[in-house]
Amino acid sequence: MLLIDCPYCGQRDQTEFGYAGEAGIVRPAQPDALSDEEWVDYLFYRTNPKGPHDELWVHAAGCRQYFKARRDTVTYQFAGTCKMHESLDSV
Repeated sequence: MLLIDCPYCGQRDQTEFGYAGEAGIVRPAQPDALSDEEWVDYLFYRTNPKGPHDELWVHAAGCRQYFKARRDTVTYQFAGTCKMHESLDSV
């Protein structure tokens, strides 16, 4: 069983959470100026690192809050979590 530390509720079982994507994706400042290829890159292409990775998660069966997490994609271990307005740099 994997435990995830919700920054709002504390440690809970992994079954209460949902993966919500890669953290740090920035919406284009001028979306109308993007080519089709640039839109494809923004919408569909994500990094797939081996090792530490910043992610978004949601506590779907709990407080329903989104939060950031740093997780190792090899070991599945979470290095830390923080609220959306906080930085993962302190984790």
